[in-house]
Amino acid sequence: MIDIPGAPGTLTGLALRISQCVFAAASISYMVTSGGFFSYTSFCYLIAAMGLQVIWSFGLAILDTFALVRKKTLVSPVLISLFVVGDWVTATLSLAGASSSAGITVLYFGDLGSCTFEAECWRYQLSVALAFLSWITIAISSLTTLWLLASG
Repeated sequence: MIDIPGAPGTLTGLALRISQCVFAAASISYMVTSGGFFSYTSFCYLIAAMGLQVIWSFGLAILDTFALVRKKTLVSPVLISLFVVGDWVTATLSLAGASSSAGITVLYFGDLGSCTFEAECWRYQLSVALAFLSWITIAISSLTTLWLLASG
């Protein structure tokens, strides 16, 4: 297998995992601190998807850290296959949650003008933006692991 930046067990891979975890955790925190998010199903789904993203990314960040400290490579075909499947599942769930929440945010708070408390609407929008940033980083990881699996 070839050495690709962002692959599991590399410093860039660790940076991607940490950024996924931070963006997802920030998305959750902004959504939860705004009141009334539980009234919208898509916002609840976003929290569930980002929660799974935090768990997955944090676990793989720990594995990347272990590999970097021990100077081990994580290029076993079985392990890379697990990373590919996990990354694609979490990427799909994250994109679905971010897209549905963005749609609700635009519809209710932009088009219908239902937002009477400006700070709350700002938190919803920031949470959705952070969810999309988390999805971008997981998409990069997904493509990197898929490329690594296909090359090797």
